[in-house]
Amino acid sequence: MRHLRRVVMVTGGAGGIGAALAERYARDGAAVGIVDANEAAGAALAQRLTDAGSRVHFAAADVGDFSACESACRAIETALGPIDTLVNNAGISPKHAGKPMPFWQMDPAEWNRVMDVNLNSVFNFCRVLTPGMVERRFGRIVSMSSVAGRAYLDIVAAHYSTTKAALIGMTRHLAGELGPHGITVNAIAPGRIDTPLVRGVAREANEKIVRAEPLQRLGAPDEVASTCLFLTSDEAAFVTGQVIDVAGGWLMT
Repeated sequence: MRHLRRVVMVTGGAGGIGAALAERYARDGAAVGIVDANEAAGAALAQRLTDAGSRVHFAAADVGDFSACESACRAIETALGPIDTLVNNAGISPKHAGKPMPFWQMDPAEWNRVMDVNLNSVFNFCRVLTPGMVERRFGRIVSMSSVAGRAYLDIVAAHYSTTKAALIGMTRHLAGELGPHGITVNAIAPGRIDTPLVRGVAREANEKIVRAEPLQRLGAPDEVASTCLFLTSDEAAFVTGQVIDVAGGWLMT
């Protein structure tokens, strides 16, 4: 168990990749804090993992709100202890009838909401938790970017691509700034992973991408989780500032 005695917090942890992350960290011996706006799903997952013998605490929060993020972190630390591993997984990609909204027709409110959930949430949680990591001289941070942060993809809108590209820049900057304090910061860039978010687009769009991939299939949430567990483990203690594609060879960036 590589994460025994670790306290891991997963944002957007109630479903999809986030739920896979929470389950894998729990099985790997970590105490797991789950943060999500979906209170029913988050509480149900936390209860199931607790019933299986893991230490888990769920905190409902709007991840785009700094005060809510701060409260969630404090609640989890009160229940489980100091958070030393942060996985910034929360993210949204709004669609309209299964398609992204063209930039010139986008509602500013939608743009701002995607910025809050996908990007500002990472600032919020890192800002709350890094002082403790600096003080303890240990920390692991992983953020979920996307292959859409590396290249133009017509299946997502401009706000999503913008946030995912920004996360790559933030990851590299924080890796440089926090490295001297014993903190590693990395990112994962998933491709098409079989989650409700991906299934929300037209089937033809996913089939086109699958045909373009060398592995010719959708990825599984657990495959992203495996990469994340490596990046936060002691085996990856000398890995920082990196962006790891988990995309079946799609785009090969």
